[in-house]
Amino acid sequence: MTLPDERYRAVMQAERLLKDLCDPSVTPRVPKEIRQRASSVLRHWPGEYYIKRLAHESPDIIETAAAEPDPLYKIIKEHTVK
Repeated sequence: MTLPDERYRAVMQAERLLKDLCDPSVTPRVPKEIRQRASSVLRHWPGEYYIKRLAHESPDIIETAAAEPDPLYKIIKEHTVK
């Protein structure tokens, strides 16, 4: 089951991935077509304002990282990331 704060992180990580794909210094040897597709998607990517607005209006769908993460997620994260 995906939690609202996990959805937020997934959207933010996807944005970072797309930006990295556009930058040859971060992701060398990526084909030009992939860079162009990533750039095209980013052109219409919802900015932080819209993501926070969505979180405010529909917290059951997405929840910003500013909110307290699920306690179970925090426990698992503490014990798996070292």
